[in-house]
Amino acid sequence: MKTAYHFIPDLYKEAQVPSEGTLSRTLYSEGGVKTVLFAFDTGQELSEHTAARPAILQILSGQGRLKLREDEQEAKPGGWVYMPAGLVHAIRVENPLVMLLTLLPKV
Repeated sequence: MKTAYHFIPDLYKEAQVPSEGTLSRTLYSEGGVKTVLFAFDTGQELSEHTAARPAILQILSGQGRLKLREDEQEAKPGGWVYMPAGLVHAIRVENPLVMLLTLLPKV
């Protein structure tokens, strides 16, 4: 029988921060929803880009700067943002950072 849920007991065990690099790991992908765990070492960044679908970003640990259009926000544990499709965004990491990205179905 197929399980009706997807349970991960400890996200941090899934997000080992690579030395001088970035980890991107898909945790779930079904029904138009995709959840990706990212782990960045100090100094890493994702340059400006857009997504074709809306997304939710949650900062789990670490610190950095999140660019949302022309605005720059502090990325720190507990931070949460909803990004509509097409929003220009980027992140620059100041100390090892773990974040959870949930891509939502196109509306």
